[in-house]
Amino acid sequence: MDPIADMLIQIKNASLVRKGSVVVPYAKFSHAVADVLVREGYLKEASKKGRKEKKVLELEIAYENGKPKVEDVQRLSKLSRRKYLAVHEIRPVRQGYGTLVISTPKGVLTGDEAKRQKVGGEALFKIW
Repeated sequence: MDPIADMLIQIKNASLVRKGSVVVPYAKFSHAVADVLVREGYLKEASKKGRKEKKVLELEIAYENGKPKVEDVQRLSKLSRRKYLAVHEIRPVRQGYGTLVISTPKGVLTGDEAKRQKVGGEALFKIW
């Protein structure tokens, strides 16, 4: 039911078993979230494959010295309960070692980018 949560759990599970890549159903929003994860270094690459009805998103997992970059993911906003944050409520994740991903009117941004642009929005998840 929740494509973002499914994508995040697939990334987490694939990194735990040292898999190279994951294939998830394509959606523009999922691609935007994957682009943020690529920018932050949790994924190597996110590419759209296929045509017409069979579009998929192929995500390459990033590793550093044999260890996966993704240790854990915590979904904040769910289908049943949305969580919104104002700019002054955005805090560092794991003393700065993690990333908060927010859906804002200016697109999908990290917590730091949202603070710099002075926008709040729906807190999607924390990743570290």
